[in-house]
Amino acid sequence: MVTDDRSGVATPANSSVSGGLRVRVDQAACTGDGLCVTRAPSVFEHDIDGLAYVKTDTGELLTQPGARVIVPLPLLDAVIDAADECPGDCIYVERPDGTLEAGPGS
Repeated sequence: MVTDDRSGVATPANSSVSGGLRVRVDQAACTGDGLCVTRAPSVFEHDIDGLAYVKTDTGELLTQPGARVIVPLPLLDAVIDAADECPGDCIYVERPDGTLEAGPGS
């Protein structure tokens, strides 16, 4: 039997966005190892200073402190892995309410 109730089914309005999870890099703690850039190069990039920064979906490098970008759904696992395995403990994946999903203190 088919019903119109889809409350238990994951049907995001934008299937390419990870439920509003955002990621940021704390450059003060970044060691420049590059694990994040290797795992998710369309989300992270090294700048001229050798530290990692986040990038927008159009590839713009955000160098201002505390800059956050929405995590693309296809890269969610890679971004979470990068946050959990970062040797500098400087990558934070946050839920829309600001609580941590992955990274230091999660």
